[in-house]
Amino acid sequence: MKKGITLLTITVIAICLAMVSSAPESPPYTVVHSQSDFEIRLYGTSVWMSAPALDISFEKASWDGFHRLFQFTEGANLNFSRIPMTVPVLTTTVPGAGPLKSQGYYVSLYLPVKFQGNPPLPLPELNIRPYEFTTHCVAVRKFSGFANDERIVKEAEKLATSLSRSPWAQSKTRRGYSIAQYNTPIRIVNRKNEVWVDIDAPQLGCESVGISTY
Repeated sequence: MKKGITLLTITVIAICLAMVSSAPESPPYTVVHSQSDFEIRLYGTSVWMSAPALDISFEKASWDGFHRLFQFTEGANLNFSRIPMTVPVLTTTVPGAGPLKSQGYYVSLYLPVKFQGNPPLPLPELNIRPYEFTTHCVAVRKFSGFANDERIVKEAEKLATSLSRSPWAQSKTRRGYSIAQYNTPIRIVNRKNEVWVDIDAPQLGCESVGISTY
């Protein structure tokens, strides 16, 4: 037990140091619509690394997926390349029985510009792979605090309510949603999280395509 706790502590410390050592890169986007409770962003095409995490708990799935992605960035790839940490860590639901329920997740990390054209291949045992985040629009609701299983459902419901009262009430391109987390585990205050929902908004210049899935 002590050994497990020690390894977990070392991993958390390493993650925190990697994320605070320099300003991390993020996928570029343009805000094409903004109002008090949500905004719509247009993201360009980019390459991410994705880890499937079939777990009933958002928190456990996020940790499991990110832990494998972190190993990849630390050199667990066929090139033995060290890859700078980026933000956000994006945990996407695999839709289940209801619009805000899920049967599993996949956890994704944006690759820095240096590696966009030629992503290092992860070690097979990590069970992660690159995928293309194709150009599309995302409706985004921001929230603070820690993203846990209960909180993310409430925030996703709030975003769904906001969209239902907007011109994009019927614009969702798929069921499910993503949670974007931007902070290290040790940060307590002023935490930044977001709920993302893919939408089709041609009047804003958004193409009706979505994120590539597993």
